[in-house]
Amino acid sequence: MSRPEAGKITVPDELRDVLLEFTISYLLEQPGDVVEYAVDFFHKLQENRAANLVRLEETVDSPDESVISTEEEPPVTRFSSRRKSVFAETYNPEEDEDDDEGAKVVYPKSDEQRERLAESVKHILLFRALDKEQMQDVLDAMFEKTVQAGDYVIKQGDDGDNFYVIERGTFHAFVTTEPGTDPKQVHTYDGSGSFGELALLYNMPRAATIQAGTQGAVWAMDRQTFRRILLKSAFKKRKMYETLLESVPMLKALQAYERMNLADALVPRQYADGELIIKQGDSADGMYFVEDGSVKITITGDNGQEVEINRISKGGYFGELALVTHKPRAASAYAVGNIKLAFLDVEAFERLLGPCMNIMKRNIDDYEDQLVRIFGSKTNITDIR
Repeated sequence: MSRPEAGKITVPDELRDVLLEFTISYLLEQPGDVVEYAVDFFHKLQENRAANLVRLEETVDSPDESVISTEEEPPVTRFSSRRKSVFAETYNPEEDEDDDEGAKVVYPKSDEQRERLAESVKHILLFRALDKEQMQDVLDAMFEKTVQAGDYVIKQGDDGDNFYVIERGTFHAFVTTEPGTDPKQVHTYDGSGSFGELALLYNMPRAATIQAGTQGAVWAMDRQTFRRILLKSAFKKRKMYETLLESVPMLKALQAYERMNLADALVPRQYADGELIIKQGDSADGMYFVEDGSVKITITGDNGQEVEINRISKGGYFGELALVTHKPRAASAYAVGNIKLAFLDVEAFERLLGPCMNIMKRNIDDYEDQLVRIFGSKTNITDIR
């Protein structure tokens, strides 16, 4: 990374994602010693990255281009003391058992407004792991604010009231590093992105000022609703997936904290009856765990006929062997009825399932036996379940 120009603050691309991952993990775990927990968290993160680099060097000739996030957040500035304010309020997702529809915050919107909002939030990192119902809660809870050029959306040092998603317009982020000095522009949002979540998650004053550079509009969600939807959904998702993963024999090789990290990395996917999940011949982007329902596995032989070779029910998994062998999918998978799956992308697979790799490699022999029984050949076995 090149050195910043003198007097200019640069925002590392990974800062926001790392802070969000740490914050959500901390808020869910509620450890006694935050410093000790942080040291352990970032040490494990560093070890995982080192392991990924070794695997990457073994499997590719040249590194992939870095993906630059468009959802950057200004850096967190250290404050001399933590403000005693509304942030004294705490939210414990384990104690929140209120699933009553009447407790949800709903701001009425036209169909056209909901479409615009859905387009604005679909790439926001915070909401990628939410299921369809939870995303509807997000859309219901957000309200629209229009701004004029020069308007301040948030000011550094203020209490965090809302989380914001940009619909249109240009917004500039400024940070004052020392009292009495002029603020420095650290980032510009051009028509997309989000900001304001770190103050809400960390219970701290705003770390930057956001000013509208042009006329525009943002969608806002209040602090309490933001924390309830985000933290409660993360808590429920972790507990649900931990229960699911405990029923997977292969994962017995993982420690409890490793299964917990795996649960956090899973993304919900839903499929209708007969819908194609993976297609024979495609490249592999991840693996799947069956949360509810069953999945039909088929393979197309040399004669062009598609034959069912297996059915996978709740607690089962599929799609892992193409990731182990680094070959295209050798089978197709279809939903049987309306089903729910948990998806693990290839990056998280390599980072989290290292201890299970030998087990998955041994499974290849079992799948090859199935091919021999059905087709009389085990040619090109990569992904049969």
